[in-house]
Amino acid sequence: MLAAAVALLAVVGCDTAAVDETRGCQEQRQVDEAKVRVSRWEPPDELPFIGDYSEIHWQARALGNPCSRMPGPTDWEYQGVIILRPEDAHRLAERFEFVPFTSIDPAELIHSHTPTDVRPDLAPFLPTKPQWLHSQTYNDALPSTRWRVVFLDVQHHTLLFMLNDH
Repeated sequence: MLAAAVALLAVVGCDTAAVDETRGCQEQRQVDEAKVRVSRWEPPDELPFIGDYSEIHWQARALGNPCSRMPGPTDWEYQGVIILRPEDAHRLAERFEFVPFTSIDPAELIHSHTPTDVRPDLAPFLPTKPQWLHSQTYNDALPSTRWRVVFLDVQHHTLLFMLNDH
């Protein structure tokens, strides 16, 4: 009887420790996802031909539960705003034949992201009245280690990106 009680307490203690560990992981995840990062994008090949930009703000968000005790990877979504050099914004628009986003029916896009999907913490870094352009050719350009969706405002030299693991 005493052995059963000790075993039960050990199991309850393990469950409590696991719950505390999961709670701590979830709290850290929320802090990490809320953080607006300003470090350069790595690897740079995921956003090709953007040049030596002057400013970046980005966030990462788990699409699954990285704190789960179940094995397996968690996919991530990344969003960011990059201020390009004027010449790089123009070169990018010309090279990949960006077209006005307003001329595209969002229902016909391969992806479901639009500039309205930007996270609230990144919105202050966007132009006040953006003139978004879109290029499916750029989104599909190699290398494509993640699903890529970008919107370019040449006038404000701003690139809004959304990347998802696949």
